[in-house]
Amino acid sequence: MDHPNRPEALNALNQEISATIPLAVEEATNDDDILVVILTGAGGRAFCAGADLKERTRRDASEGTSLAGPARGARTGGIPLPDCPKPVIAAIDGYCLAGGLQTALKADIRIATEKSRFGMPEARRSLVAAGMRLDPERFVPLGEALWIALTGSHMTAQRAYDIGLIQGLTPDRPALFAEAERLAGEIMQCAPLAVQALKQIIRDGVDVPWEYSRKLHGDLRTRVDQSEDRIEGPKAFAEKRLANWKGR
Repeated sequence: MDHPNRPEALNALNQEISATIPLAVEEATNDDDILVVILTGAGGRAFCAGADLKERTRRDASEGTSLAGPARGARTGGIPLPDCPKPVIAAIDGYCLAGGLQTALKADIRIATEKSRFGMPEARRSLVAAGMRLDPERFVPLGEALWIALTGSHMTAQRAYDIGLIQGLTPDRPALFAEAERLAGEIMQCAPLAVQALKQIIRDGVDVPWEYSRKLHGDLRTRVDQSEDRIEGPKAFAEKRLANWKGR
């Protein structure tokens, strides 16, 4: 399917883009040839500047200020980005603000160019970020999370890297995509079933005790242990060759 881009609007999230992301995730999930997803923004000025506030203003005028439930006319369906079973790398170049930062935080690994800027300026527009995921157990220390949310200010890419919000810095856009491809290549050296199981175990395990996590994800471990790839991994090591993963 064709996926819309909005570089002229700093890739702001309007209804069309918001509805298309889950459809793209579903497409990638169902394609066995896709092992890693790279999420980026077109144009080079912004990964995503957040919600389209011009569209929001038009909706407020016609529908009122209630934001409960999905916007009228918005498409539904697909798989939400956080539920993508395959690893997602966010390649960030430029502004990554508000809903754009929230989108990046739904990825598994974030890398950015040195010029990129991060922030959650919702409070400056009397908005509250939906589904804020900046608590210290997930991404950054509590003080940094409060600084981001309460000031609405932009953070440099270097500071975002220093506090662990992003995992890599690159000098420019070409280097960004080269690094994204390199990271994807490293992930693809691993067995797909093991990678997907580990992603789910780690993400789900953030909020539950270890003992419960072990019981919750027992079936995932069993599926990996009983796969053909579980036999192939040690065998490839013993024979000093690259593994031939089958994903089963």
